Amino acid sequence: MNTQLYKYHQPFQLESGYMLPELELGYHTYGTLNKAKDNVVWVCHAFTANSDVLDWWKGLFGTNDYFNPRDHFIVCVNMLGSAYGSSGPLTINPATGQPYYLSFPQVTVRDMVKAQQLLAKHIGVDSIYALIGGSLGGQQAVEWAIIDPDFIKNLILIASNAKHSPWGIAFNESQRLAIAADDTFDTNSPDGGAKGLKAARSMALLSYRGYKTYGISQQEDNDNVTDNYKASGYQNYQGDKLVARFNAYSYWYLTKSMDSHNVGRNRESIEKALSVIKARTLVIGIKSDLLFPIEEQQYLFRHIPEAAFAEFESYYGHDGFLIETEALTNIITSFFKTDVKGKIIQLQQIA
Repeated sequence: MNTQLYKYHQPFQLESGYMLPELELGYHTYGTLNKAKDNVVWVCHAFTANSDVLDWWKGLFGTNDYFNPRDHFIVCVNMLGSAYGSSGPLTINPATGQPYYLSFPQVTVRDMVKAQQLLAKHIGVDSIYALIGGSLGGQQAVEWAIIDPDFIKNLILIASNAKHSPWGIAFNESQRLAIAADDTFDTNSPDGGAKGLKAARSMALLSYRGYKTYGISQQEDNDNVTDNYKASGYQNYQGDKLVARFNAYSYWYLTKSMDSHNVGRNRESIEKALSVIKARTLVIGIKSDLLFPIEEQQYLFRHIPEAAFAEFESYYGHDGFLIETEALTNIITSFFKTDVKGKIIQLQQIA
């Protein structure tokens, strides 16, 4: 299915005060909005993903999966600043006739949500039955549930948090240092910073997976190897793979967007912000997650009024939220069969 494009022909003010002269959002929809308009499943995608959720979240979203176009009207929007159709660093600046590149303004998670709210209104969505997101997608989802509590009926937050941690910011800054060390990044060209992006992706993978993942999947079969290790080849392969489909400028800006995430900013406190959420909420954590440790999901669970919590182990670490779709399906199925009503309910993975 091709990406649809929504154009907002009015100035769009960012949280920083900067005014984008216009806004574009690339998005996908699957299924049909029913007459009652109560079958909307809205997906906030993660860092370098895109709006084609049936492609990258197979097993949870698909024709025969839990979230399917037969029963649901599924919407996924390419986040503001990314590389798949929405306004971002490679978008043409109407004032100059050239891409923004490094003159693109800083975008926060709240800005991403505000843009998606415009699209929701445009396509006739009056409420969201289930809002779901993992990682940076979960950061967007929890912000939306705070900004408009009555709009979200059910909220599913996976491997995410209420505020991006110093640990996570340090990982992102290290990746930005790698990109900035590539002297082509300042050339403002579509492939500028490509080598730096490859290095940044290699760093990121270490936070997405973990020691055990590499110990099993990249272990050498021959004890006599002294170079050209499997792990080295894997890092290079994954870096090249991202460079072929993404750009260093979007990557740079999105890491800063993730760093900006703090639901307590310009609000009384993080706890107070989370307390306004009205949605029935399911918080899911991954025990082996290095980047978004399980205590961050436990914090969300403790401070969102009507929440349930589940955790599971994954060989894949943080990336388990994209891969362990059977576990997620089992947990989500249980959640929708459970009457939460403010009770502390610990959901367990179903065997």
